[in-house]
Amino acid sequence: MIRPIIVANWKMHKTIPEAVEFAKQLKKEFSEPGDVDIVIAPPFTALRPVADVLRDSPLHLSAQNMHWEEKGAYTGEVSATILVDAGCEFVIIGHSERRTLFGETDGMLNKKIHSALKSGLRPIFCIGETLEERESGITFRIIQKQIKEGLNNIISDDIRRIALAYEPIWAIGTGKTATPLQAQEVHRFIRKTIATDLEHAHASETVIIYGGSVNPENTGSLMNQPDINGALVGGASLDFESFADIIKISET
Repeated sequence: MIRPIIVANWKMHKTIPEAVEFAKQLKKEFSEPGDVDIVIAPPFTALRPVADVLRDSPLHLSAQNMHWEEKGAYTGEVSATILVDAGCEFVIIGHSERRTLFGETDGMLNKKIHSALKSGLRPIFCIGETLEERESGITFRIIQKQIKEGLNNIISDDIRRIALAYEPIWAIGTGKTATPLQAQEVHRFIRKTIATDLEHAHASETVIIYGGSVNPENTGSLMNQPDINGALVGGASLDFESFADIIKISET
């Protein structure tokens, strides 16, 4: 049985004191292991302080991005080794904002995934189509390309350590959400692609989560779909009560 993952992606929000206070509240509310893995992804500046708060709890820490090189003259970048040192267990790779605003390609993301796995991090690999691509009827072609190129030369055992996040770009921060059936259709295709194109024997165990204006109102209907194994939560994760509700709904 797949263990769901609920991820809070805070993007460029929260100072260190704000992040620490949120983490303390979360640790108090979810002090015992539940039916889902809870992951929070603060800005880089708050990683170590939040890691200190989460120590000896069932909660997990993620970074929002990383560079594929271990070290070197890459001003402003952070490596997988540095993230592990800061207390991270997960890292988000290929978020649509990284693709669209910073020009990250599937080839670059593939190198990041290899580096993350080598360092012991669990990648949360984001894929998704634009509104134009969906309206042109090429959603599946785009998703297949992103999976095949992003996971190129990743061995089957390592794919088991990766969570895929389907986030239709047209639903990121727009208030629009793919219907549960639209999301399920793509999630099912992702699982099929992993099984056939990548010949991954454990595709049925692969964690595939949904991201795109997730909130307490739509969480239940999304999580009821057979191939949706969690959520990558943006704006709704900035408010403690909202994010806590999403977690509780996911556990029912």
